[in-house]
Amino acid sequence: MQLSGSQMVIEALKREGVRTVFGYPGGAIMNVYDEVYKQDFFEHILTRHEQAAIHAADGYARARGDVGVAFVTSGPGFTNAVTGLATAYMDSVPLVVISGQVPITMIGTDAFQEIDAVGISRPCTKHNYLVKDVKELPRILKEAFYIARTGRPGPVHIDIPKDVTAQMGEFVYPKSIKLKTYKPNYIGNPRQIKKAVELITEAKRPVLYLGGGVMISSATKQAREFVKVTGIPVVETLMARGSLEHDNEYLFGMLGMHGSYAANMAMSEADLMIAVGARFDDRVTGKLSEFAKHAKIIHIDIDPSSIGKLVDVDLPIVGDIKNVLKEMLPKVKEKIDKERYQPWLELLKRYNEIHPLKFEDSDEVIKPQWVIKRVGELLGDKAIITTDVGQHQMWSAQFYPFSIPRQFVTSGGLGTMGFGFPAAMGVKRAREDKISINFSGDGSILMNIQELMTAVESNIPVVNIILNNNFLGMVRQWQTFFYDKRYSSTDLSLQPDFVKLAESFGGIGFRVETKEEFEKALDEAIKSNKVAMIDVVVDRMENVLPMVPAGGTLYNMMLDFKE
Repeated sequence: MQLSGSQMVIEALKREGVRTVFGYPGGAIMNVYDEVYKQDFFEHILTRHEQAAIHAADGYARARGDVGVAFVTSGPGFTNAVTGLATAYMDSVPLVVISGQVPITMIGTDAFQEIDAVGISRPCTKHNYLVKDVKELPRILKEAFYIARTGRPGPVHIDIPKDVTAQMGEFVYPKSIKLKTYKPNYIGNPRQIKKAVELITEAKRPVLYLGGGVMISSATKQAREFVKVTGIPVVETLMARGSLEHDNEYLFGMLGMHGSYAANMAMSEADLMIAVGARFDDRVTGKLSEFAKHAKIIHIDIDPSSIGKLVDVDLPIVGDIKNVLKEMLPKVKEKIDKERYQPWLELLKRYNEIHPLKFEDSDEVIKPQWVIKRVGELLGDKAIITTDVGQHQMWSAQFYPFSIPRQFVTSGGLGTMGFGFPAAMGVKRAREDKISINFSGDGSILMNIQELMTAVESNIPVVNIILNNNFLGMVRQWQTFFYDKRYSSTDLSLQPDFVKLAESFGGIGFRVETKEEFEKALDEAIKSNKVAMIDVVVDRMENVLPMVPAGGTLYNMMLDFKE
């Protein structure tokens, strides 16, 4: 089959089952967009910025559990996309991002809209390609999808010069891919699994430390069964929220800088840690020399480079989490004595009673925690939650009752402001059966505010809930705690009218100052089936607590803050 390079791109997407693509056209990728115009098997959503296109594909991939796809052009089109690539790379999200490039003969001449895209993307992608010959394109496209979704997933970038998209060539799409230097190990070593079971049965104070890999591996069913069988207390990272049901008796919440007291103390006093798909991020560990220093460590991960990277591991198991837990389950069932851990479980429950996650509610001013908690009470599992980055992100992780897999979509590793709204658009396209809620701040929401037009044009009913404290809230909190209240460039008292802004794009807007107004606005926003912005006036000086200061120890948390 003789096809042009552009036709090959479209045909590959068809064979990979792609049904939604996000993107923004330009000169170098115009040939591909001409073929987009002619096809009818996938929807192309025109975002209003390339960064948003990548974030939307990212949200789609996280919510759907498959590869997200985006198109961008060369030069500034690609550089605008880099933040999205880095965001996906840090959180192991499978993407295929195709960029246009100037013709091969013009590469290296500082041509109009030329940039070294593969050089720039190398540090923030799982793999990347510069296509120099149309004959290579079918293989590269197949490899890109294979690499993106296998092993530890991640974004793959394909840079295609404009003349290659016009060249004709034979399209032979490989049925399978074999790469000599890339062979992910999916099956855990049986001897290591046996040793892990022995360590678990010998422990008195074990803790199961669940990371984002549990979601990526679609292993929540196995994780829940493992907890049910063993009775081992569980802590989750930010990226693992929803691995267990929020009301599971063995779940002690999120750990780390803004984790619960019980979760952080569990990690500090454990004699065995079973790390599952977690990478020991600094926001989780605090001071490394004091992190879980009494515990032996079992680390299960498909990425061998993640094991032993930051902490010494007593027992590594390289393999897909779902497969490893399946192998471990019958063995622990046979040997486990749940009563052995009962005193440990009671101690952690006592810690929860002494220092629960809490906030001082008020009838005079809306507390941001109340908003998130109330949305959880009203919508629960009917909604998928995205966030931007800051205080609202941490409050969402603390107070929303996550209970289903892939319910929480947030930028964990890179911490990207402006992620939430476009990601929520991708979420809604991936899961039309769910309500797409984006919690944002009045700082973050402005970073991709232009996507109101995308949501209106493509009929994507995202509900944006802005917790408006007229501050860059998390930076302000640090300035309050550690910089003697020198609020340098964090006061956002001058802000647009978000209601009029939403309406000017064709959406719907609400400004609320009471709890009653909020509940009414939320109901109307959902029923409207339009993109909505609910501007909630919240307590300006509310802080996220508990808090472990940067470089501090998990067992030495700030539980309160007094002026």
